[in-house]
Amino acid sequence: MTYETRPDNKSQHVTAVISHLVKPERQQDYEQWLHDVSAVAQQFEGHSGVSFVRPQDPAYPEYAILLKFDEYKNLKQWMDSPVRQRWIEKAQPLVQKGQDVQILTGFETWFTLPGKLVKHPPKRYKMAILTALSVLIVAQLLGYLLGPLLQPLPPLLRALILTTLTVFLLTYVVMPRVTRLFYRWLYPKLSGQP
Repeated sequence: MTYETRPDNKSQHVTAVISHLVKPERQQDYEQWLHDVSAVAQQFEGHSGVSFVRPQDPAYPEYAILLKFDEYKNLKQWMDSPVRQRWIEKAQPLVQKGQDVQILTGFETWFTLPGKLVKHPPKRYKMAILTALSVLIVAQLLGYLLGPLLQPLPPLLRALILTTLTVFLLTYVVMPRVTRLFYRWLYPKLSGQP
């Protein structure tokens, strides 16, 4: 089992990307295991959701579990729990090799695509460049469009509204599209379309 951790800030949202290479003849059993272990994980404090990336290639049935927690402490509590260890033992007959685990925090989670399994986040300088450009464009656009409407408000309230809208748009609209658009630059070693 590989268990790579890189929590820069232990009090921010965190995502564990857990991958398993499943035995082809055991995929149906593994799907049931995924369903069951996800239900158990949801009972742990700070659990914020789970999603799956199913195999694209039937000849290489690698699954990824994206497990989200509100902070590193709560994720670690789940990852180190005896309950989880029992579930990992139940998965052993279903998988070809041990699991790989990577912990993503902060901006790294902006640079993932549904349906794409990647082992490592992009280089930090690439994330910084795309994030800075995206923030600049969104903040300027919102300032231009909403500035006149927000002018009567106190400066701090204006800044709060614009910052909240910028973060919301970056998280749910802009960064998924930027990641898709720059996927080949972010992940040059991966082939194929996002």
